[in-house]
Amino acid sequence: QVQLVESGGGLVQAGGSLRLSCSASGRTFSTYAITWFRQAPGKEREFVAIIRWSSGSTNYADSVKGRFTISRDNAKNMVYLQMNSLKPEDTAVYYCNQGSSRSAGDYDSWGQGTQVTVSS
Repeated sequence: QVQLVESGGGLVQAGGSLRLSCSASGRTFSTYAITWFRQAPGKEREFVAIIRWSSGSTNYADSVKGRFTISRDNAKNMVYLQMNSLKPEDTAVYYCNQGSSRSAGDYDSWGQGTQVTVSS
């Protein structure tokens, strides 16, 4: 299975923006979809957004709809998560994975994730 690598996290004030990146360790994505999840301290890993590789169609969790945008760059073999109007409750470790399930338990392996911290 291709290992995915997340990057781009950091510390930002509420209302700020960050762009997360997801790459496939120098290899080509070979998947139907890429899905972003996040896990806040003491909480379960939850679905954030999904993009279907061929069509580019997207879906979002209600909590991020209108603020986050998932996109792909086929030429660079990258998937991005643009996060605007960040809130303290967006603080979490963010992960990407290959697949279309919105249930974190359906995935066998995960990358190291990237930490996003939003200060109030």
